[in-house]
Amino acid sequence: MLTIRQIHEVLETIEEMFPDAECELTHSNPFELTIAVLLSAQATDALVNKVTPSLFEKYKEPEDYIQVPLEELENDIRRIGLFRSKAKNIKKLCQSLIEDYGGEIPRERDELVKLAGVGRKTANVVASVAFGEPAIAVDTHVERVSKRLGICRWKDSVLEVEKTLMRKVPQSEWSPTHHRLIFFGRYHCKAQSPQCPECPLLYLCREGQKRMKKREAANAE
Repeated sequence: MLTIRQIHEVLETIEEMFPDAECELTHSNPFELTIAVLLSAQATDALVNKVTPSLFEKYKEPEDYIQVPLEELENDIRRIGLFRSKAKNIKKLCQSLIEDYGGEIPRERDELVKLAGVGRKTANVVASVAFGEPAIAVDTHVERVSKRLGICRWKDSVLEVEKTLMRKVPQSEWSPTHHRLIFFGRYHCKAQSPQCPECPLLYLCREGQKRMKKREAANAE
């Protein structure tokens, strides 16, 4: 496990690598962001961004989603994985917004997670990006990078990863750290082909050092 000093080294390096890291989901308001994050579950932001321009042109308010048949909404998001369950959740979410929140996305995380299809990660993203609240949303990239680097333990759950990061990273840096870790995992420390030989953090990365030793051993045979 990395020390606090080493974690700060890691985060400073990742900030230098991705100084402009931010949410890549296309949106213009909290409602659109919530829908986009819901759609992004087990789908890439790039794919979601191909679907949402026409979707958000057609559906501007919660009422718009409710008024169309489920099959029509399913067809509008068919390119995205799990589109049937996501369409149902969008309709339920919009119904809740109208009945319980005056048609507006609630700012409080405890209220956000009550919405259909909105888990802890989605709630943290919306709270952070839409409302400027400090939060660390743990997606697959954040979890992978945190464990590979030794910030967290391999056996940690997603919630444990989030709590560890919140404890070891200053609160003022939670939101930017979340985005930087995503960029680092998405564009550098990839799931299948991490760029270990060129990584400036290799000297601290336990997983990267293991991979390099295996590569050297394979080349020596």
